[in-house]
Amino acid sequence: MSVELIDFYADWCGPCQMMKPVVAELEKVHPEIKVTSVNIDEEDELAEKYGVSSIPCFVVLRDGKEVAREVGVVPLKKLEKMLEK
Repeated sequence: MSVELIDFYADWCGPCQMMKPVVAELEKVHPEIKVTSVNIDEEDELAEKYGVSSIPCFVVLRDGKEVAREVGVVPLKKLEKMLEK
């Protein structure tokens, strides 16, 4: 079973910049989780595909299917809980 976290962000987004160290910590603590960061200004088609309208937006995929989504600044523990679903 593969689990992936997609982090939709933009360089100009303050809350997105606040989440960068949290996402980096998640990658360090959970190397088994694939983390993909997507800049919505460069990958607008992918953001549209996932229906991203607010950032930062975190989408958890399990075996390619969306199982959880969270928008905004969230603590590491909440991201970890999303990955457990």
